[in-house]
Amino acid sequence: MNRTLAPLGRRLADVTGRRALGAYFVLSCADEEGPRPQAGQFYMLAAAERWGGGEDERPFLPRAFSVARDVGPTRPELEFMLEDVGPGTRRLAELREGDGLWLLGPLGKPFAPAGDGKRPVLVGGGIGTAPLVILADTLEDPLVLLGFRGAEHAHGAELLPGAQIATDDGSVGHHGLVTDLIPEGDDIELLACGPPLMLEAVRSLAERRGLRAQLALEAGMACGYGACFGCVVPTRDGYVRLCVDGPVLEASQLEAVHGH
Repeated sequence: MNRTLAPLGRRLADVTGRRALGAYFVLSCADEEGPRPQAGQFYMLAAAERWGGGEDERPFLPRAFSVARDVGPTRPELEFMLEDVGPGTRRLAELREGDGLWLLGPLGKPFAPAGDGKRPVLVGGGIGTAPLVILADTLEDPLVLLGFRGAEHAHGAELLPGAQIATDDGSVGHHGLVTDLIPEGDDIELLACGPPLMLEAVRSLAERRGLRAQLALEAGMACGYGACFGCVVPTRDGYVRLCVDGPVLEASQLEAVHGH
């Protein structure tokens, strides 16, 4: 499958903005030197300064994040939707306009175009909302379904106005699973990103109903180039590396989606 290939080596970008989005934040940066990404691709990010535990300590590994929006081409700027969940993401959360951000990407296999006559249904869970934003930007009439833990996380849906929302606690939208919102019929195609349990529910539903589904799987990635084999997942045809063979896989390739 055709994909945008990243140039060898990381490049230093300037952070152009940071804005809060409930439990998440959106980090934007200028990327004039890199190629334009495709929906579903990801970048390895690292702060240019203080990227590590402290003096004489080893630096953090770069963190893999799906690109949420490509503002270009007239203004070559990328947006990433992040959540402060540990020391690496906390350092990224501290970045402000003018700070430096190391970029490696775009990497990985993107979403493929939906089949003729099929309405794309985008299904996201939590931080898995991010790649659906840039995907929705390329589609004419997608149905967007997003699931979150509660109201604070549901602010992530602001990146996709018009999305239907489900929350675990019922504080916003449907009280229950986001997969409850998937419409009946065989004239749809599912494109999903989110936690493993959600993706397994989408995969299982697609198998039962004979629907095509593309799943952007989440995994911890150390290199992004397929060298470390840290992101392998089992498929019907053997193991694949998500960073080069994914992160987007056809649901039909999988017996099940496992936690990673």
